[in-house]
Amino acid sequence: MFLRRVARPLMMMAKVKETTGIVGLDVVPNAREVLIGLYTKTLDEIKTVPEDEGYRKAVESFTRHRLKVCQEEEDWEAIEKKLGCGQVEELIEEAQDELKLIGHMIEWNPWGVPDDYECEVIENDAPIPKHIPLHRPGPLPEEFYKTLEAIETGTLKQAISSSKKEDPEITSGESQAK
Repeated sequence: MFLRRVARPLMMMAKVKETTGIVGLDVVPNAREVLIGLYTKTLDEIKTVPEDEGYRKAVESFTRHRLKVCQEEEDWEAIEKKLGCGQVEELIEEAQDELKLIGHMIEWNPWGVPDDYECEVIENDAPIPKHIPLHRPGPLPEEFYKTLEAIETGTLKQAISSSKKEDPEITSGESQAK
């Protein structure tokens, strides 16, 4: 009885993470503060990328969201649950990697390709080895071609009404129970 009265309030006061359960990934006791610092630095660094680039838009979007969650939540468990992207220690590694990538992207300048740049296309007619599967999509259903033809001829409403069926087709080979 004594332990219940004393131990339970102590356990509720602070949730201390003992381990990440991932080999080589140590617990970061101040993960929230570290994440806030990394996300703030990421938002500053990404400003050197041109505004209209998709990479900048994507990085700013998810970084702002993650920063907002870290600022709103005090508890590391709540941050992990709300973001749903792994443990806070994994998020720290991702944020550090993103900062490195931003540096590389600035150095490589992939958005700085001149308009008159011509890329050499090398066609290789070598046969594909038999052990590599060919990923060719199957044929499109006949309904697709009917709909396409109806769009081209302007009779789409008529095609839609004629394609509606009272009973769905049975494709599994089993008889339909009524």
